[in-house]
Amino acid sequence: MKKNIIDFLREAKRATYAGKGVETSSSRPKSHDLIYRDGEMTYYDTYLGGERFAGEEALWITDKPYWAMNYIGRVTGENFSGDFLKEALLHVPFEMPYRGPAAFSGGDYYYECSVQGEFDWFQGKETICFKGNEIYECFFHGGTIK
Repeated sequence: MKKNIIDFLREAKRATYAGKGVETSSSRPKSHDLIYRDGEMTYYDTYLGGERFAGEEALWITDKPYWAMNYIGRVTGENFSGDFLKEALLHVPFEMPYRGPAAFSGGDYYYECSVQGEFDWFQGKETICFKGNEIYECFFHGGTIK
């Protein structure tokens, strides 16, 4: 079943923020909320802010919370591209279904993601560099819910 869950999570990420999905009604004042459903599984991504942001992705199976990931990040330099970040996040790998791949590049941009732990309990960091200078960082952690 875990393979089905990770496949669903990757599909949900590609259909929501990374895939420039349509936001739903805000769950809190000024929040950005995205939802994806397929069968008995539901995925929510909700975040606050823009250049400095915090949020949570969560997965429910038959209306029971199963998995969650919190994240906080910020733009730290000039020439940040949200489109480049979304492009990197579209490549979320099966073996690391948290944010983006271990490495991704396009033009003058370079994305890097490192993770410690496993799907059940993990923490990590992603960065983006522009022409070799770090311009973005995001920290995340999460795991299964019991």
